[in-house]
Amino acid sequence: MEKKYNQNIIICYILCCLALLFISTNVLADEEKPTAGADITILSKYMWRGMELSDDSLVIQPSITVAFKGISFNLWGNLDLDQDGDSEEKSQFNETDMTFSYEKTIGMFGLGAGYIYYGLDGVDDSEEIYVSIGLDTLLSPNITIYREIAHAPAYYMNLGISHSFNLPEEISLDLAGSVGYYFSDDDDFTEYTGNGIPTSDKYRNFHDGLISVGLTIPLCNYASVSPMLAYSFPLIDDADNFITAGSFSDDSDFIFGGATVSISF
Repeated sequence: MEKKYNQNIIICYILCCLALLFISTNVLADEEKPTAGADITILSKYMWRGMELSDDSLVIQPSITVAFKGISFNLWGNLDLDQDGDSEEKSQFNETDMTFSYEKTIGMFGLGAGYIYYGLDGVDDSEEIYVSIGLDTLLSPNITIYREIAHAPAYYMNLGISHSFNLPEEISLDLAGSVGYYFSDDDDFTEYTGNGIPTSDKYRNFHDGLISVGLTIPLCNYASVSPMLAYSFPLIDDADNFITAGSFSDDSDFIFGGATVSISF
């Protein structure tokens, strides 16, 4: 099963690379042309909504996106370089996500909607739909609401702000912050006690906070590198218990960092 899973991942990436090659080497008559981009991120740990999903190991996260007239498709993966488990291989591709989305700008507002398929190794796959709205003004406030539709139904709402400062040599200093809130509809998606024991109360709480600082450094017209440092933390005590229970370590607040190399066409 693991071998078949890895083969499917490789096939998906080959198909997306071929799509990137096609788009970047063909000139279309239409004034608005498709765009494509590829990122590769190296992080000190895999963090997702406040939870630590790697066991004290580096992760590599490649991503490929193609877009045309507001419609985009993204393929994203997570390679854990030192994953614990029964497998003899320490390095494992343990997640591959696919996102279909649509974005449109109306005046100062940026609207978006999409569908995310989380292909997970060792647990049930997950699916979410989401809507987002952002405002082109000071601090670029935006809110995104996610809805799990495969299992463990719940809403996750994230409110974020960000701002970039121009530095010499076309470098930018990028600051960002966000807070998240979970609202569970599932009897198995519950709060935890301080001892990591699930309760009978649905998890409906302010969840995680995240602040980050980074740089965007252009390498050429089509490529850049972006080092970053971030701090993730629970917003309340119930979130502290939940995040601790869902993380590899016995912690609930984390400092992590890394860098992303981006190429766009």
